[in-house]
This record gives sequence, C-alpha cells and structure tokens, in this order.
Amino acid sequence: MTDHFPPIILASKSPRRQELLNLMGIDFRVVLKDVDETYPEGLTASETALYISEKKAKAFDEFISDEIVITADTIVVINGEILGKPESNDHALEILSTLSGKMHEVITAVTLLKNSHIHSFYEVSKVYFKPITEEQIRHYIKIGNPMDKAGAYGIQEWIGLIAIDRIDGSYTNVVGLPTHRLYQELCSFIKLDLTK
Repeated sequence: MTDHFPPIILASKSPRRQELLNLMGIDFRVVLKDVDETYPEGLTASETALYISEKKAKAFDEFISDEIVITADTIVVINGEILGKPESNDHALEILSTLSGKMHEVITAVTLLKNSHIHSFYEVSKVYFKPITEEQIRHYIKIGNPMDKAGAYGIQEWIGLIAIDRIDGSYTNVVGLPTHRLYQELCSFIKLDLTK
C-alpha cells in the first residue's frame, strides 16, 4: 500500500526512526546534514520541537528533486522543563531519577519538505513511570544506551519494559516517529501540487 509514495529521504541517523520507516514498508535513503540544534529562548516545548525539525529540513532548502525529505526532532518534557540527551552517566542518572514515579511528555515534531515546500506537525504522548531505584537506573545505564536519547531512555529498551506503567498517546511517537500520523500526513502531502 506504500508503493504510491515518491522516493523518500530520511534526514536522521536514528536507527529507531529508520526501523520504523522500514516497518511501514516505505522505501527511503538516509542523507545527513550537520545542523545546529540550538533554539531561541521563550518557545514552548512543542514550538521548540517544531523549530528544530524545520531547521533540519531547511538544510535541504536548495535540494530540488522528486524526493520528499523527512526530518524529525523528539524532546522530553517534565514540569515544563525540556530534558535533552545526557552528557554523562551521572547526568543520565539525574534525568532518570527525575522521571521516576512521574508523568512526562514526549513530543515528536516531523517536517516534510519537497522543492522548498514545507509542512510540519507534532504529536504528544504522555508517559507514566513507576518509581525506579538508583540500582535499576545504574543497571540500565550499564546495559542500555541512554546517551543518544532525549530523556536518557529508550522505551523499547530494558528500562521501558520494567518501569513504564502506561502511555497516553502513540507508542511509536515515543520511539521517535508518530507512524500513524506520518502516514496520513504523507498521503496528504503528496497530493499537493509541489511543482510550483
């Protein structure tokens, strides 16, 4: 059912996003560009995710082809504070200790680009952590890979399996791409006249 999609470029090195597109049956190639992911102060969490996602897409602004570029940015928010990727094991411990026993939001913004035409959207999922001990956190830091993930965890990894009580919203959004929404948005995007 996905053979009607034009060629896709995924501008992400995330193996999780690549796996999700593969599972959707979408043919794509990965093209990476270096993008400064800083953002202005004063933005809301969703505005921040959209700003960075669109910034990544605009790196392809002069890229004219039949391909659609997909960029994305995922952020984790608790009590209004954006939690980035950990800078050290101690920082990962601090972040996961903050999430323990609480609800946080995962926001993934996605931008579609073709011939300078941009369309962006975002999804929000609420994730509820059960209380987790320092010993459990340190075990995850040792066996998992928290350093490349916003919020210092992967929902599909050990910590997600033992610590997440429930999710309100899209599971794949927490993984890195809201696949149901992406499919709908792609279908709408390719129907637009993007040749002008």
